[in-house]
Amino acid sequence: MSAEIIIAGLSLLGTLAGTAGGIIVSGKLVNYRIEQLEKKVEKHNNLITRTFRLEQAVALLDERVRVANHRISDLEKEEVE
Repeated sequence: MSAEIIIAGLSLLGTLAGTAGGIIVSGKLVNYRIEQLEKKVEKHNNLITRTFRLEQAVALLDERVRVANHRISDLEKEEVE
């Protein structure tokens, strides 16, 4: 074999190894970033769920306050009469 063919073959192997290594490293980086984004989305979704529960609790407390105010108004009217 001539030296040019051997050099071309070694260049091809080096190029293939470099390309494969780059693809593997890039794939790992993409997977890591996707995992980080999934964690952020999960935290966000948990926040939304907690906010929704808090809004329900506030609505319930508002209703209780309205009922209590109505009872107080009724008692004040009874005292006047």
